[in-house]
Amino acid sequence: MNTHNYSFDDSEVQDVAHTHHIIEPIVYLKVFSILVILFLATLGVALFDLSKHLHWAPANLVIALTIAMAKAAVIVMYFMHVKYSSRLTQVFAVSAMLWLMLMFAFTFADYFTRSWIPQPGSWTTPGGR
Repeated sequence: MNTHNYSFDDSEVQDVAHTHHIIEPIVYLKVFSILVILFLATLGVALFDLSKHLHWAPANLVIALTIAMAKAAVIVMYFMHVKYSSRLTQVFAVSAMLWLMLMFAFTFADYFTRSWIPQPGSWTTPGGR
């Protein structure tokens, strides 16, 4: 026996039906092609040593991470449907990306400045042995 009394009129059903955004298949094909292009760019960065051409040691790392963040942004916008979500969801997605960039910046700042502090040499014994 059904104890639930659900009664919807046509306006309520239409409201529920319009809450989800339907994405055309061509959009997914465009997103796929963008991701393939970004993958090929990542492959190119991995195969060529850009630090010799740009005269900057972490060039490959910075470019590869930039491409990875672009791929993550495309995936979040389209496959997680953040592009078609409410402003609050978009604000949280952007703030999460900014927080990740901040954490990467602090991590790289720590890593790249470790050589600035002189490290102690090896231990020596009295008598020079």
